Amino acid sequence: MPVTLNAGFRMPSWFDLRSLDADGPEDEEGIKNACNIVHKMIDEEVKEGIASERIVIGGFSQGGALALYSALRCNKTLGGVMALSCWLPMHRQFPGAAVGNKDIPFVQCHGDCDPVVPYKWGQATATLMKQFLSKAEFRTYRGMAHGSSDEEMRDLKKFLEANLPPQ
Repeated sequence: MPVTLNAGFRMPSWFDLRSLDADGPEDEEGIKNACNIVHKMIDEEVKEGIASERIVIGGFSQGGALALYSALRCNKTLGGVMALSCWLPMHRQFPGAAVGNKDIPFVQCHGDCDPVVPYKWGQATATLMKQFLSKAEFRTYRGMAHGSSDEEMRDLKKFLEANLPPQ
């Protein structure tokens, strides 16, 4: 899709990115449409016999932002959320906009040298979410930019093992 911050050029994207300012304009319609796609994916898994409590959603950067938003707007109880190097879209609408999943485990991971999604955005998201989520965890990765690390992947593996044990 065309992305405003990419001079309108097409690129893989869940929704339009219009500003690098945390309080800048957001693509509310695009975010809601992408959220509906995620909810439909969850519904399809449930129809195939997977209990919603065994579904963990997650993503990196914009995908992590969408995972946070989609989980909080979902009326099915999920198994957890893994959000990497991201922010909470339309954060000014929360906690009021949260309709579900306030008691499931969330892990949010962020590098403290991220030049794309500033670390302070991750911190601000974590501070907001801890006000209304009972199991929100924020993990910092020293020296990590907008990417991933072996340490982060090990932490996500532990998160899944703790919150989604084999049946």
